[in-house]
Amino acid sequence: MSKFRELKEQKVEDIKGKIANAKSFLLIDYKGITVEQDTRLRREYRENGCSYEVLKNSLLKIALNDMGYTQFDQALKGPTAVAMANSDDIAAPARIAFAKAREFRKMSIKCGLADGEFLDQDQCREFALLPSKETLIAQLLGMLQAPIASFARVLDAIASK
Repeated sequence: MSKFRELKEQKVEDIKGKIANAKSFLLIDYKGITVEQDTRLRREYRENGCSYEVLKNSLLKIALNDMGYTQFDQALKGPTAVAMANSDDIAAPARIAFAKAREFRKMSIKCGLADGEFLDQDQCREFALLPSKETLIAQLLGMLQAPIASFARVLDAIASK
């Protein structure tokens, strides 16, 4: 076996390891964005506990097929970057990609995977619109506090009369 083939097989194993450890990932078409925009995108991913890298389509396809994900074969055409969530916020890659796609107007989301479920382009958009875990917790606490606060205001109004 040639050394070149061994390097490719090692790269496929690395990709499989990254995908297996990721909570969710997205395939992004980054064609047309500038180096400055790409740098800002990478920084945003890093700050949110995500990884972002450009991978060779053929190696990514082999890795995904070996893991049983054949739905991605159609999306692996043209320039493809992979954004993976390594933190608890599994919607972070989609949220960042969606925001940057609106800002840059060049890149687009191809498809993704979250909790073992394939997400097409429309589902990725819906996934991106989900609030973060912290926001959901804050909303829940606000809803739980509202009746108590209203009751306290009523009692205060009665007491002040």
